[in-house]
Amino acid sequence: MFNSVILIGRTVEDLNVVTLDSGLKTCRMTLACQRSFKNQETGEYETDFIPIQLWSVVAEAAGQNCKKGSTVAVKARLITRTIETEGVKLRNIEVVGERVIFINLKTDDGV
Repeated sequence: MFNSVILIGRTVEDLNVVTLDSGLKTCRMTLACQRSFKNQETGEYETDFIPIQLWSVVAEAAGQNCKKGSTVAVKARLITRTIETEGVKLRNIEVVGERVIFINLKTDDGV
């Protein structure tokens, strides 16, 4: 079995790394990924905004290096959770980043 996703896009905000009570570091990255085809009605490329959860040293490295607009590649895996509310079962799919490759990093001076 193989559970792997590779996403390439730009970060939509500066990352905020949080240290949990257990000492584990985590952050949430939202990646703007442009689709490879144009919308037939508008003639424009559409963009998907994908939330990715990062943990441990991956979260630390991304938090130190990524600014809004940085281009990165993320190797990730999908996890599913079933949530039951008011008798209705809902399935939620989350993206957990396992590796971040820095392609073009933005700096504080805009370069």
